[in-house]
Amino acid sequence: MLIIVGLGNPGPKYLFTRHNAGFMVVDMFCFDLKIVKEETKSMAICKKGLYKNHEVCIVKPLTYMNRSGMAVLKALEATCEQPENMVVVHDDLDLPVGRLKIVRRGGSGGHKGVQSIVDALGTNAFPRLKIGIGRPMMGESIYEYVLSAPYEEEMERFHKTLQKGVEALKVIIENGLDEAMNCFNGLVL
Repeated sequence: MLIIVGLGNPGPKYLFTRHNAGFMVVDMFCFDLKIVKEETKSMAICKKGLYKNHEVCIVKPLTYMNRSGMAVLKALEATCEQPENMVVVHDDLDLPVGRLKIVRRGGSGGHKGVQSIVDALGTNAFPRLKIGIGRPMMGESIYEYVLSAPYEEEMERFHKTLQKGVEALKVIIENGLDEAMNCFNGLVL
């Protein structure tokens, strides 16, 4: 079973913010696959379903971004899966809007949600699907930037990037990480 973790912050205040790109991608993925039955655990919302006969478990931590690691650890323990059988979907400041990047492992790049997972699991050896959100252009702090909605002029491209994220997850599930990297890592929307 592949565990797909979308990172974000729970609650309506954060719903359409850049930092919730991971939540948005996994929500769109579930909508696409008509996966509606969910189970709320103490630290996460979990949904299970099938994509082309491949079992998936979608996890949305409810611990807020900076403490995502404990929810992810509990999800892996509950499913008896290893970190390499997981894909973490998250926003990335170092990628412009319109870009995705799939990696097998690596550092957190300063992303506190990813760092929380690395700390909780004791390894950085888990795949990620990074969704480009770009950097602030209006003088706002990083904190303000990630916790606000995309600029109006980039909203359409941001939404297309999220849709490509859903497509990338499908390729990862069906054909593996290498195929997905070949298809999506050089893509510019």
